[in-house]
Amino acid sequence: MVTGATDGIGRETARELAARGARVLLHGRDARRAEAALRYVAFSTGNDELEVVLADFTSLRQVRTLAAEVHRRTDRLDVLVDNAGVWQARRHLTGDGLETTFQVNHLAPFLLTNLLLDLLLAAAPSRVIVVSSGVHHRAAVDLGDLQGARRYDGISAYGLSKLGNLLFTYELARRLQGTGVTANALHPGAVSTKLLHAGFRASGDSPADGARTAVYLASSPDVAGETGGYYVDERSASSSPASYDRELQRTFWEISEHLVGLAADRPSRAAG
Repeated sequence: MVTGATDGIGRETARELAARGARVLLHGRDARRAEAALRYVAFSTGNDELEVVLADFTSLRQVRTLAAEVHRRTDRLDVLVDNAGVWQARRHLTGDGLETTFQVNHLAPFLLTNLLLDLLLAAAPSRVIVVSSGVHHRAAVDLGDLQGARRYDGISAYGLSKLGNLLFTYELARRLQGTGVTANALHPGAVSTKLLHAGFRASGDSPADGARTAVYLASSPDVAGETGGYYVDERSASSSPASYDRELQRTFWEISEHLVGLAADRPSRAAG
């Protein structure tokens, strides 16, 4: 399953995995765009084992509905690529009362991954891949203002959410040690996507180039059993000092768990 698969890195990741013969669930928030992505992937790969699943990550209710739908579609999940992301110049709250960038980029994949853990465990050895960003190196953590209520800047909020991706990945990898489910994160590079153009007013590599490391982590035997890593250009790399702070990883997990109400969801116990 690839989240945010309607365009950019996510669509190319789905295409490359489909080209390798995988059955792929393509996630999007808009049915028309998701079906267009499915047609593109099917036409370019000849793979017809493709399905669309829908959810808007600005709604935690829809994330839960998505998880339930995936459970109806399959009894196992070999790979989950948490790719969906957003950049917001101005602070906006979702219907859940949470800052949009933090919810879409960190809290939604945190919740979704936990809700799908039973399917990943059933398929073990299986893999969770989280698309972070090198921008996380700039992130400053104020645990009392993760929602940017006192001070908001679009790039800072994005960097914090991408640091959140790493803190989540490292804590998840530790909690799943010995289960056969691995968790790794990556920086895709500066890729010419709508997010890059909107947030950083820059151009970069093609989406196909940006998908290479995600595809590598999802499919290569070279990283079978490897967990708790951060990868750039298909190679292990060092993330920021803050991302390796185990106390911060645990605290971020607990805060995230509280914000999404994970304690009420039965699959969360698999990662407890």
